[in-house]
Amino acid sequence: MVVWVNGAFRAGKTSAARELLDLIPNSTLYDPGLTGAELRRLLPHKRLAEVTDFQDLPIWRRLVVDTAAALLAEVPGTLVVPMTLLRQEYRDEIFGGLAARRISVHHVLVSPGETILRQRIAAREEDPEDAERGLRARRWCLEHIEPYRAALPWLTADAYVVDTGALTPRATALRIEEALRSGLARECGIVQNPSPTAETVAAGVLLFDGHGRVLLVDPTYKAGWEFPGGIVERGEAPARAGVREVAEELGLRLRAEPRLLVVDWEAPRPPGYGGLRFLFDGGVLRDEDAAGLRLQNSELRGWRFVTEAEAAGLLPPTRHTRLRWALRARERATVLNLEAGVPVG
Repeated sequence: MVVWVNGAFRAGKTSAARELLDLIPNSTLYDPGLTGAELRRLLPHKRLAEVTDFQDLPIWRRLVVDTAAALLAEVPGTLVVPMTLLRQEYRDEIFGGLAARRISVHHVLVSPGETILRQRIAAREEDPEDAERGLRARRWCLEHIEPYRAALPWLTADAYVVDTGALTPRATALRIEEALRSGLARECGIVQNPSPTAETVAAGVLLFDGHGRVLLVDPTYKAGWEFPGGIVERGEAPARAGVREVAEELGLRLRAEPRLLVVDWEAPRPPGYGGLRFLFDGGVLRDEDAAGLRLQNSELRGWRFVTEAEAAGLLPPTRHTRLRWALRARERATVLNLEAGVPVG
């Protein structure tokens, strides 16, 4: 089990996490900031210059999941993780990766209030041997108050919130431990199949509204939007898998078998294994069908119809390229064979 203690910089995450170790049997502290610090030593300066925060590095997010899993294999029990996580897509990727390894996550937000937060930042003790470093740290904390404020709507909806304005670190830890024991700090409802160990076959279905916009869904367990669909099960036809996934995810029973638009061979790119990706045309939804769409499980947080241009800002590049060719195939009433997103044959 992982207890992820989230909050703004200087909110008291690490202090509360250390106190939690005395309250939760067989618990171990893991600070993902140490992983980020080591990456600064390992990666070329050119790569580091491309990001402003080590959390923006995909390798950091993968290593957080892998390190947590390795620590729990080495010292079974509870992992207490004090780490600020303000981007929802990064939360999805990390918590989804842990869920894929059958590791439950309990998300806690320590929230002292902005006024107290600013007071704590201003009162931060300076390092007498490195005043410039202390100034940079204070500036960093202040610069991240606005992103924290912007993230509060999804954070408060996702995490168990502890108002720490009048609490000591010990009292905060006691409040968290009680919430975990009583079930108030529930396990995050992310469900994900184990990570693939070989090439996979996946089927997606494109559904359209009367304006030609395509429907995308927002998964809770990984970054970026997606098409309705999923992994084709053993012995299952890809088209039937697409129909099944649409019913499971959106509560929609397709009236006709979807028509194939593209087959894309996705090259293996570690840590992924690649495989075949099918995209089908599920047709135009009637207004009443669209109004009746209901998310059926905890893997999705939302859906929306988007234009091709809008999809570019939501889909990861590989999926957006696949969508572009699928739309061209639909316009030409043909089927396209792709290899890594490039038409062949």
